[in-house]
Amino acid sequence: MAKPGGMNNMMKQVQQMQAKMEKMQAELEEMESEASSGGGMVTVVCNGKQDVLSIKLDPEVVDKDDVEMLQDLIVAAITQAKEKAGEIQANNMSEITGGMNLPGMNLPF
Repeated sequence: MAKPGGMNNMMKQVQQMQAKMEKMQAELEEMESEASSGGGMVTVVCNGKQDVLSIKLDPEVVDKDDVEMLQDLIVAAITQAKEKAGEIQANNMSEITGGMNLPGMNLPF
């Protein structure tokens, strides 16, 4: 049988977790992850929500006769930057949930 006030306590905990998640969402927008490919020829910066913020290309990597290589380097750098941002999200979520895997508590991207 549930203890009196147990439901109110649980609701307060849910509200606190929701407030922490909203704060984390705002913080994720401010965080940045950076990755590069081709020995630094292509650099991509993403925010903590995995949005691409910038792409920098070393002029030496721009070769009209090898556009395919440039495309591959861009994709590789974006993938790495987004993976780093995903790790940041997972770590932050783990802090909020205390390491519990709660269904339905995934971050909206």
